[in-house]
Amino acid sequence: MGRSKKNAPLLVGLEITDVAAEGKAIGRTDDKVVFVQHVVPGDIVDVQITKKRKNYLEGYPVKFHSYSEIRTEPFCEHFGVCGGCKWQNLPYNEQLKYKQKEVINNLKRIGKIDLPEVSTIIKSEKDQFYRNKLEFTFSNKRWLTYDEINSGIEINDAEGLGFHIPGMFDKVVDIKNCYLQKSPSNEIRLAIKEYALTHSLPFFDIRNQTGFLRTLIIRTTSTGDVMVIISFFKENEIERVKLLSFIKNKFSQITSLLYVINSKANDTIADLDIITFSGNNYITEEMEGLKFKIGPKSFYQTNSQQAYELYKTAREFANLQGNEIVYDLYTGTGTIANFIAKNAKKVIGIEYVPEAIDDAKENSLINGIKNTKFFAGDMKDILSHNLIEQEGMPDVMIIDPPRAGMHTDVTQTILNIAPDKIVYISCNSATQARDINLLDVRYKVTKIQPVDMFPHTHHVENIVLLVRR
Repeated sequence: MGRSKKNAPLLVGLEITDVAAEGKAIGRTDDKVVFVQHVVPGDIVDVQITKKRKNYLEGYPVKFHSYSEIRTEPFCEHFGVCGGCKWQNLPYNEQLKYKQKEVINNLKRIGKIDLPEVSTIIKSEKDQFYRNKLEFTFSNKRWLTYDEINSGIEINDAEGLGFHIPGMFDKVVDIKNCYLQKSPSNEIRLAIKEYALTHSLPFFDIRNQTGFLRTLIIRTTSTGDVMVIISFFKENEIERVKLLSFIKNKFSQITSLLYVINSKANDTIADLDIITFSGNNYITEEMEGLKFKIGPKSFYQTNSQQAYELYKTAREFANLQGNEIVYDLYTGTGTIANFIAKNAKKVIGIEYVPEAIDDAKENSLINGIKNTKFFAGDMKDILSHNLIEQEGMPDVMIIDPPRAGMHTDVTQTILNIAPDKIVYISCNSATQARDINLLDVRYKVTKIQPVDMFPHTHHVENIVLLVRR
């Protein structure tokens, strides 16, 4: 491998040797690691450097000298621009291999613990159309391709409805066809965009905070329910009703059509009133005969089929005999708590979001489950001596925190409570490893099971069983 002139940040003939975090691949030059996008191990490329640091470089490929034998052709026309499926150029079996490797490396490097044999990652039976929720953004200044910019032709169709460009809050790539969510997701999105353009409805301008149409959320379930949520930047009752009526009449399969007025600086709607235009204000998912009510603000694992594999594994790790008290931390809408309730004496679910706890209680009610209790509040405040006195000492804890992992106060509380077993589910094996390192003083890792929830991305779920020493 050679290096071009010093002032030109270009590496010539870099061999890509491995996969790194966040979907990037890596090569090495001199004593530095080079992180490169949109390449796979075995590629030999010229890399335009965009970031220089003391110990590493970052860049993107500008020329391929040879292609890796394992490389595969991306199936989506938006690959390389949209940040949703960065590993489409890597065969699915290779993706699984690198995800398993990441889990092991994080547990060893960050966790610094002795590991049992790691079970083979559970693959997703579907590697396309596997998501049950997508959020799209309206933009009056869509991302332009290099070909469009260099064509010299005046761009008249500046509106876009799609996903944000990675790292750019104000840039949206207009999506023609997305392979992540089953029909009628694509049809609904494209019909709404066409209607908006035909009727001159202004798309949102995030920099100037102007426009009418802001975001579109589509949720689907395995039972056939479809939820659509339109977020408007401001109220215009006449145009809003016309658009929602159009959607309702064109797509009879929509079971829940909702809207929200969001005039804030950010896109989150968790703190806003979401109003039902037609149908129900929820959709229903099903798992082993249990029904789960999902509201517009509810969290539910976005790959329903793999969520079942995840929960089955967690239940297997817990190995409940029917007489245990189980605490389900970060319970969300109580999916895991209700899923395992029949195998336990009592399940206590704790979650920060009050609306999620309302859903968890209702999910117990509609399934006739009477041995669950749910509490809303900050985990480090709710998980207390008073709760233990009131509900009993847990035999098993199931933990499924957000990507950031657990607060150190919560970790210490768990160590003080010292349940016999902890089943730790995580969407971020790095923060999971950090937390396990803190728990290692009293717990030994006995089982590890990665689960792939998101094909063609670098994300991977991991389940760890910790047993008290």
